[in-house]
Amino acid sequence: MTHQDTTPEAVANKAAADSTTSTTGSPTAAPAVPTASADPAKWGRVDTDGTVYVRTPEGERAIGSWQAGDAAEGLALYARKFDDVLTEVELLETRLSTHAGEPKHTLTSAKHLRDSLAEAAVIGDLAALTVRIEHLVVQAEQAVEGAKHEKERARADAVARKEALVAEAEQIAAESTHWKNAGDRLREILDEWKKVRGVDRKTDEQLWRRFSKARDAFSRRRGSHFAELDRQRAASKAHKQELVEEAESLTESTDWGETANRYKQLMTEWKAAGRAPKDSDELLWQRFRAAQDRFFSRRSEAFSERDAEFAANAKLKEELLVEAEQIDPSADLKAAQAHLQRIQERWDEIGKAPRERMRELEGKLRAVADRVRSAADAQWRRTDPEAQARVDQFRDRVEQFDAQAEKARAAGDERRAKQAEEQAAQWREWLTAAEQAIASR
Repeated sequence: MTHQDTTPEAVANKAAADSTTSTTGSPTAAPAVPTASADPAKWGRVDTDGTVYVRTPEGERAIGSWQAGDAAEGLALYARKFDDVLTEVELLETRLSTHAGEPKHTLTSAKHLRDSLAEAAVIGDLAALTVRIEHLVVQAEQAVEGAKHEKERARADAVARKEALVAEAEQIAAESTHWKNAGDRLREILDEWKKVRGVDRKTDEQLWRRFSKARDAFSRRRGSHFAELDRQRAASKAHKQELVEEAESLTESTDWGETANRYKQLMTEWKAAGRAPKDSDELLWQRFRAAQDRFFSRRSEAFSERDAEFAANAKLKEELLVEAEQIDPSADLKAAQAHLQRIQERWDEIGKAPRERMRELEGKLRAVADRVRSAADAQWRRTDPEAQARVDQFRDRVEQFDAQAEKARAAGDERRAKQAEEQAAQWREWLTAAEQAIASR
């Protein structure tokens, strides 16, 4: 048979080990401990001289004396003290299982109970209570170790979180140009930073220096950006002021086309000038638009008056066309030409008609002028001095050869008469052709 150690310490240690973990290594329930007050005499006695003993696996141990009355009352008192210790153990177990307070404090209290139990003035199942306290100590040690690992994990997570916040802040400082959103995000990062706990002081200070440096770098970049923006907007304001002044100087112009083109150029320059400070930009724009509206309103009124005048001119020209179309150059060419000239003078005096009717009206007058000019050209061709001289020359030669033929026949020279008649016939053909040429012009 194998020898087993039956000392109280060995029994307590084995029982604690057996009750702490199961065969699978999982935590088990705490060992049961009977309450002493239910049967105090089972766990101790009061001697006739008043000495109080508690029964242990090693034998009886004197724990005090009772002289105040009945022995049963003394046993009950010391039994209640045992139950109070058991209650304290149970409270520590509850704190441990509910994670109320630091496991380290629970471990210290459990060890104190274990170390003081050998001299405790209590009556009860001390062996079972010892096993219960040892179980508590083991559980507390495991909780302390677990808390340590949890604290390290929490610290690592906290460090990782702050490193991520720092990295984001550094990226914002180096790259972001969305100034408002970036500034808001840096403030959010600071709020998150304050909520992260568990980072050791040295690491926290190092990360904080990086975060502060990133914030300062972002602030400098943002400040430089807005300073440059202020310079640009000041330059834009000055340029727009010049554009407004020029626009206002053109409002009374009557050079409608040229001025309208210039206003378009001013608008292009305005858009290219960029934004001035908000309050100034709006006021300058109102002045610029007011100047434009003033000019184009005047131009519109002038064009309306002009259109009415042109419409009246068109009506007068229609009346002149009726008169012009009655001209008959075949009856009296010179009178027709004079009449046409008077109509053309009156036409010019009337002035412009609407653009969409100018081709129609000018075309009708041009048709009358073409008709008169055609008649004049025809008459000129008929009275061309050179052509008429050729006709007269041909006629003289015909008459000359006819006279020679008559004279030769009278002299009885038939041969010469016939020869002269042939020449006269040839010149007569040329005369006829010349006369027809004049008539066909």
